Amino acid sequence: MEQAEPTVLWRLFKKAAGHARAVILPGGPPYTLAFFSNDEMDRVENFDAVEIALFRADEIKQSLTADGWHEE
Repeated sequence: MEQAEPTVLWRLFKKAAGHARAVILPGGPPYTLAFFSNDEMDRVENFDAVEIALFRADEIKQSLTADGWHEE
């Protein structure tokens, strides 16, 4: 995965909680996955393979949707 700009993987919304999104930052390896909550960076994780970063992003998305978050 070669990219010149950050790539938004997903965006979620929950009433009263706001917005969340997962973004893959350009470059790699390591591949950097950033999570944002209400436009503030919540956490950043680095991975040796882009497939693992994408799996982690999906894992977090599933957890949030199970908690009542919805796609925008």
